[in-house]
Amino acid sequence: MAAVTAAQRPDLLEQARGELGLDPFEHVGDGTHTAQPALFCASLAHHKQAGSPEGEMVSGHSLGELAALVAAGALADADGLRLAVTRGRLMEEASEGRPGAMLAVLGGDEVVVREIAAELGLAIGNENAPGQLVFSGDAEPIGEARKRVRAEAGAKAIRLPVSGAFHSPLMEPAVAGYREALAATEFAPSRVPVYSCTSTAPFDADPRAGLLAALTEPVLWTATLRAMHADGADTFLETGPGDVLTGLARRTVPDAEARSLAELETADA
Repeated sequence: MAAVTAAQRPDLLEQARGELGLDPFEHVGDGTHTAQPALFCASLAHHKQAGSPEGEMVSGHSLGELAALVAAGALADADGLRLAVTRGRLMEEASEGRPGAMLAVLGGDEVVVREIAAELGLAIGNENAPGQLVFSGDAEPIGEARKRVRAEAGAKAIRLPVSGAFHSPLMEPAVAGYREALAATEFAPSRVPVYSCTSTAPFDADPRAGLLAALTEPVLWTATLRAMHADGADTFLETGPGDVLTGLARRTVPDAEARSLAELETADA
């Protein structure tokens, strides 16, 4: 991520260093306050390296909504980075106030899986693909859920290496500060529809409410991909490091093509 950003978007790297007082890539494992700006920068850097392809519609998974809005011309990249820095800091502060955890649940009986989450007072923070849900909430019930989904639902369970219960009510302390940052940010009409991963529909002319909702509401990625596919998307290109979203798209809309821009860059090289 660092090398591509330094080569393609040195302006964003310089801004990130100024906003944070350090290089986010050198401290990417320190917490959400550095990870989110690093991912934002890398997403736009990979997009530029691939030739800044224009899509007929775009979306972003959680933080990726900011990069999607930039790609669609609705948000200036410098403003997007400022929001990423603020978002990461506020979410980390919320996690420090009430530590939480997240648990990826793979396969198993989904009805039973959801019942276990409800019984333990856990939120479904992510619906990433068919057979892949993520629980979000307090650490103690997350530990209990890990045992129960294996025993009662026949599912695999993996504790995620995150510092908080993202996309759950535990992020409520971050809402006021992020609302203020969004209110101070200018948005323009987007060139193409930008699909919200919480509503699964395109943002309206003012995306602030949708961006704010993503702090405490689930990422409905499965439904978002299906909505885009129903509206005509037959090819999905992922920007940013890795190919996790490409895999999710292939599982969710198997009759569509899904490729990672990083994969295409490697092939071209």
